[in-house]
Amino acid sequence: MTSRTKRGGVVEGRRTASYDKDVVVFLIGMRVNKLRALRRWLPVFNAMGPMLRELMKDPDSGLLAFRVLPTWRGATLIQYWESTEKLQAFAGDPGRTHRPAWLRFFKHAYSSNDVGVWHETYVVPAGQFETVYVNMPHLGLGEIDGTDPVARRGNSAADRLRTA
Repeated sequence: MTSRTKRGGVVEGRRTASYDKDVVVFLIGMRVNKLRALRRWLPVFNAMGPMLRELMKDPDSGLLAFRVLPTWRGATLIQYWESTEKLQAFAGDPGRTHRPAWLRFFKHAYSSNDVGVWHETYVVPAGQFETVYVNMPHLGLGEIDGTDPVARRGNSAADRLRTA
């Protein structure tokens, strides 16, 4: 199979992420529980953009890549981080955008059930993940360091997990 990049960033063929280090996968999202409570949930939704812009401007933040997935009642972000230490440093730093936004959420929205927030954190050691992309632009772990032909790590998921 070929590995040419087509218009729109599509990389042809079967590919696997070149990234081969430890990674922290952080899922975070919000859910609008009461659509009419705009004043409660809109600030939560609007807080995401400034946080992501801040992180993208700081290559030392530890954020490697992310993807925003809108849902009917909110949004989910998939984030890839270098380490839990860098993720927690960003989250707890009062001089960065997250901590003040979190405190505002607790002050104005937490006591109601108008909007909900959630997160999950997964620490994945190098060699303990497997990726495959077929005729796709770079995304997920493939967005961090690009992709290689899938045969580099094996033609099956089981092979890639054994050799990652």
